[in-house]
Amino acid sequence: MGKELKKTKKRRLFPLGVKLAIIIGFIVLASLGSVTFLNSYFISEDVRITAEENNLTINTRAASTVQNEVFAVRSNVLQLLDLMNVTSGGRNSSLAKQAEAFFFERNQNVGEIVLLTRYAGEENLVTHTRLKNLRFFSSNEIDASKTESFLSQCKEDIFRACRGETIVLNASPFFEREILAFLLPYRENGLEQCCVVITSIESISDILGAGSTNSTFLINDSDYLLYHTETERILSGQCFKNHPLVVHMRQNNQNSEDSRQILFDSTNEDGTVTKFIGAYQKIPFADISVLTTVPLDTVLEGVRTTRQNNLYLMGIVFFISVVFILMFSRFAISRHLRRLTAAAEEIQNGNFNTAIIAQLNTSRRDEIGVLNRSTQDEQEFLNTFARFTNRGVAKAIARKEIDFEPHLKDVTIFFSDIRGFTAISDGFKNRFGEESPREIIGFLNDYMSRMVNCVTISGGTIDKFEGDAIMAVWGILRDDSLDFELLPDSDPKKQELAAEHAKHVKADAVSAIRGTIAMRYALMQYNKDAEAFTKAHEHEAKAKYKPHIRIGCGINTGRATCGIMGSEDKMEYTAIGDSVNFASRTESSNKPCGTDILITQDTYNLLKMDFIRCEENNFTLKPENEPNELVVEMIPVEFEVKGKGAQHFYGVVNMPHFDIEAFFKVSDKDFVLDADCSRAVGKNGPKTLNEMRNLLGIPIPEFESVNLNEEENKIQVKK
Repeated sequence: MGKELKKTKKRRLFPLGVKLAIIIGFIVLASLGSVTFLNSYFISEDVRITAEENNLTINTRAASTVQNEVFAVRSNVLQLLDLMNVTSGGRNSSLAKQAEAFFFERNQNVGEIVLLTRYAGEENLVTHTRLKNLRFFSSNEIDASKTESFLSQCKEDIFRACRGETIVLNASPFFEREILAFLLPYRENGLEQCCVVITSIESISDILGAGSTNSTFLINDSDYLLYHTETERILSGQCFKNHPLVVHMRQNNQNSEDSRQILFDSTNEDGTVTKFIGAYQKIPFADISVLTTVPLDTVLEGVRTTRQNNLYLMGIVFFISVVFILMFSRFAISRHLRRLTAAAEEIQNGNFNTAIIAQLNTSRRDEIGVLNRSTQDEQEFLNTFARFTNRGVAKAIARKEIDFEPHLKDVTIFFSDIRGFTAISDGFKNRFGEESPREIIGFLNDYMSRMVNCVTISGGTIDKFEGDAIMAVWGILRDDSLDFELLPDSDPKKQELAAEHAKHVKADAVSAIRGTIAMRYALMQYNKDAEAFTKAHEHEAKAKYKPHIRIGCGINTGRATCGIMGSEDKMEYTAIGDSVNFASRTESSNKPCGTDILITQDTYNLLKMDFIRCEENNFTLKPENEPNELVVEMIPVEFEVKGKGAQHFYGVVNMPHFDIEAFFKVSDKDFVLDADCSRAVGKNGPKTLNEMRNLLGIPIPEFESVNLNEEENKIQVKK
C-alpha cells in the first residue's frame, strides 16, 4: 500500500498539463524546426549553386583575360625580334633602336628581353640579344644585375625552351618583386634559341584583382605559384603541388582546357577543415593553370544569419506556446483531472462508495466527461462485483494484495533461429516486391508448422515466436512443487521427492532433445519439398520459390520463473530468467561452433549418467535407457560464460534408436518415411559431428580462431 501511494505521489509531480505543454511544445519545435531546416537547406542549396556558377564564370573570364595578356606579350616580343632581324644594319641600327624604344614605351611592364643560343654539343648559353628597359628596373627599385643570377639558376629550363617548350617561371624570389619570366622558344638561322622575357605581373594583378570574395591564382606546369592575391606567397616561390584543387586537376583533368569545378576540403594551420568551391582551367600557353576558389562558409554566411534569427523566433514562439498551454490546462483540464485522480485513488484503496465519485461532472461533452461517467460506471461494477464475491476479496484485488506472482520451476528451454534470414527476406522483396509479405509469411508458416509439430509431439510448449525464431519450453506445465527443498536433509521424504523431481526434469530434457533432433529430419524434408516447389514454379513470370534453409537450435536446462506474465491488456504463460537467456545465447553459438543443435553443460551433466555413453558410466547404459541414448560431442573450446564461469557446449550428433516413423505418426497416421531424409537421425543418422556437418552442408570451423561476440552472446573464448 505504501509503495502504491508513493507511486501516486510521484505521478502527481508530473501532471498532465506539463505533459501536454511538453507535447505541444515539441510539436511546435518540430514544426518550426522542420520549416527552418528545410528553408535553410533549400536556400543554402540555391546560394551554393549560384556561388558555384559565379565562381566558374569568374574562373573562365580570368583564364580568358590571362590568356590574352600572355599571348599579347609573346606576340609583341617576337614581333620586335623579327623586326630587328630584318632591319638593315642589324640590331644595332638606329631603326632597331627606335623599335626597341617604341616597344618598351608601349610595354612598360616588360623589364628585359634576352635572346640566348645553345650551340650543339655545348652546355653554355650565348647571349645574342639583350634589350633592357632601364625605366622598369629603376621604377621598381630592382637591381638590373640580378637577371644574370636568375638566368644561371634556371639554365635547365632555358635548355628546355631551346628545345621547343614554352615555359613560365616565377622570378619573384630572385628580384624580390612580383616578376614573371617567359621562356619562349625562338628559331633564327636554324639555331636552338630561347627568348627570356622578364615582365611584371602588375597587368595580371589588375585583371584578376584582390577585392573579390573569390580568390584566383595561377600556377605553371610544375605547380609553382605564378600569381596569388597574397604577395608573400609569390615572393617565397611557393609550390602548390599538394593543394587539393591542384591535386584533383592533375589527377582528373590533366590535358583538358575546359573549366571544371569541385567542392573540396582544405586543412588550415590550426588543424581545422574549411570547405571550398574550386574551379580551374588551363590555357594553351606554357600549361598555365588558372584556379579560382571561394570559401563555402563565406558564401553561406547570410544563410546562417537568417537561420539564427529563425531559431530565436522559434524560441520565442515556443515559450509563448508553453505558457498559453499551461494556463489553459490549469483551468480547463488539470482541476477536473485532479478530482478524477482523487476518485481513482479512492477506488484503488477499496473505497468504492466514496462521495468524491458522485461529485464528478458527467455532463461535460468531452473526454473528461467520458472518464467521469466511466468512473461512475466502474464504481457501480465494483459494487456489483463485491456482492457477487466478497467485499474483502474485492478490496484485496483492488489493492493488489492477492498473490499473482509466478513460481520457480526446473525446465528445459529451447530456442531456434533461421540462419541468414535477413538475406532470405531480401530475396523475397527483390523478387516479389509488394507481394513479398504474403510470400514470406507463407514460407515461414510452412517451416514453423513442421517445427511446432516436433515440439508438440515431444511434449513441449510453444512459448512465443519472434520473427523467424521459436522459443519452446518442456516442463513448464508440470505441477510439481519445489517445497521439498525446504525439508531437512535427514528427512527421507526429501530424497524421495528430489529423486522424483530429477526424474521429471531428465525426462523433459530428453523430450526436448528428441523433439529438436526430429526437427533435423523435418528440416531436411522441408528443404527437399522446397526444392521441388521451386522447380515446379521456375518458368512462371514471378516464379514462386521456397528457400533452402539451415537453422540453429540451443537447449538449456535450469531453473526459471514460470507463470502468467504480461500487462493488464495481454498476458501469457512464459518462463524468464538466466536459464532462458543462456538457452538463447546457446542457440546463437551454433554458427561459430559449426553445429545445428547445441546443449549446455548443465543439460549434459543432467543426462550423461543415464543417456550418454561416457567415462563416468563406463560407456554403458541401463537397458531401460537405451531407447533414449544420446550421442553428443564436446565442442573443443572452453567458453567463459557470464555468471557461470568456464563452460563447454555439446553438439548433438544423433539419437541412434530414434524411430522416425513412430514419432511422426503420433500426429499423422499417414506419415511415410523419406529414405533420403532418414539419414538425419536414428539408425541411419550420423555417427560424428563431422558426419552431421557434411550431411547438412555446415563448414567445419577452425576452433583456434573462434571468438564469439561478447556483447551479443555474453560469451568469449577463454584464453
